[in-house]
Amino acid sequence: MMSWDAVYSLLPLVVGLPLLAAIACALLDSHRWRVGLSILFAFLQLSIVVMLLLAIQHSGAGASYRYALGGWGAPLGIDLVVDGLAIILLLITALLVLILSIYSAQYFSAPNKAAGFWPLWWLLVAGLNAAFISADAFNIYVALEIIGLSAVALVALTGTRAALTAALRYALVGLLGSLCYLLGVALLYRAYGTLDLVQLASTVQANPLTWASLALISVGLLLKTALLPLHFWLPSAHASAPAPVSAVLSALVVKASFYLLVRFWLEVLAPATTEFAMNFLGLLGATAIVWGCIAAFRASRLKLLVAYSTVAQLGYLFLLFPLAAASDISVPLIDSVSDVAGSAALAAVIYFIIAHALAKAAMFLAAGNIQSCYGHDTIDKLQGAARSQPIAVFTFAIAGISLIGLPPSGGFIAKWLLLNSAIQNGQWWWVIVMLVGGLLAAVYIGRVLTIAFAQTVAQSGDKMSTHLLPRGLAMCGLVLAISAVLLGFNAEPVLALLEGSAQISSMGAGGL
Repeated sequence: MMSWDAVYSLLPLVVGLPLLAAIACALLDSHRWRVGLSILFAFLQLSIVVMLLLAIQHSGAGASYRYALGGWGAPLGIDLVVDGLAIILLLITALLVLILSIYSAQYFSAPNKAAGFWPLWWLLVAGLNAAFISADAFNIYVALEIIGLSAVALVALTGTRAALTAALRYALVGLLGSLCYLLGVALLYRAYGTLDLVQLASTVQANPLTWASLALISVGLLLKTALLPLHFWLPSAHASAPAPVSAVLSALVVKASFYLLVRFWLEVLAPATTEFAMNFLGLLGATAIVWGCIAAFRASRLKLLVAYSTVAQLGYLFLLFPLAAASDISVPLIDSVSDVAGSAALAAVIYFIIAHALAKAAMFLAAGNIQSCYGHDTIDKLQGAARSQPIAVFTFAIAGISLIGLPPSGGFIAKWLLLNSAIQNGQWWWVIVMLVGGLLAAVYIGRVLTIAFAQTVAQSGDKMSTHLLPRGLAMCGLVLAISAVLLGFNAEPVLALLEGSAQISSMGAGGL
């Protein structure tokens, strides 16, 4: 029987397996073989991540493991690090990739489009996993480039004018963000002579060079996260992409850059951060919540509405920073979750990431199914959609419950934890923002459902264009939406897991 220490030797496969899948899908000529291997690789990836999760749990709260590729340690070699926070993101990534791969197998039924999709899909997954477990700032840059280039190509996959325009804008923004990040990393290397995150965290000081580096890294990652006012590329990119691509972009890709932002602000460059800067990020997040909801209500297309909803939902994540500043979580070398009250805010945000990933992926799949059914996704022309596509509308409604934050969904638990953290820290103004955001979300989701349940069809031509979709396309989104709700029913075991990861992991010799 494999020992727990031996399980950690599987860590390189988290990145290597998707890369192998990408190469295999690029070389194979058979559409059936591409699909079969992709589903198999998705199952294998989920199995490996579950084994790593069990190993982390067996090691105890706050555990982490550092793996040196080829036996070369930092700063010369490439190190991979897995801890509670990283394993949660790896797990939700593996789960979503499996379900979205099953969906994509039917969505991309045309062999010509599937031939371009699967290699890019697995390259994106490899980049995401690498970003979550890289222990070197430059390796993170490489991962960001892999994510950006593959995501841009996936957005352009439909070949429409709108998709190509959105992909070009996405590419330019992504390159600008990567350039800012790389310049910041260069300044760090100039100042401290290392790019290893652990060594940087132990030596970094608050000085003008570090502040400049933090600013550049932050701007680069904020561009990729699409925090208001740097969100201008996101709505068109997410709305123009194929449905499974929109789902992964909203559920995972923007979360990867946010995860890295949290690592740098609360861990690696924590001595250079200030309370004013953290509150400023919180203010931008609060603005994004309100503005994103208003833009979603005014959207004319269903996928555009869901995309603007992502802008709003991302704002909740950035409330972590002012709450962390108020409770002094933004210091390195945290040894235990009980050392800081602000760990509750981090637990809330992690739970929010999980709930939002499930709900938003479900919502994009539902929107994509409705678009495929009608040939368009103009909201005002979707009268009768509840009759022609009941599963898709039901999926949209269930996912909306989680986004609004209604009990007993996972979104409710996440917002409840975030509300409690704000109240405990005496920052009641964030409570008002969250409540207003929930009400506005109910308004724009209610608008769609009101039209979908209308008994008349606006134009007979719309009715003629409808057609039945494969049941598998409808069921994948429904599974994700129900999972978002069940996340609220089963909050206790998830929160128990978060207890060991609701911290910026300790930066001792054993790992990051």
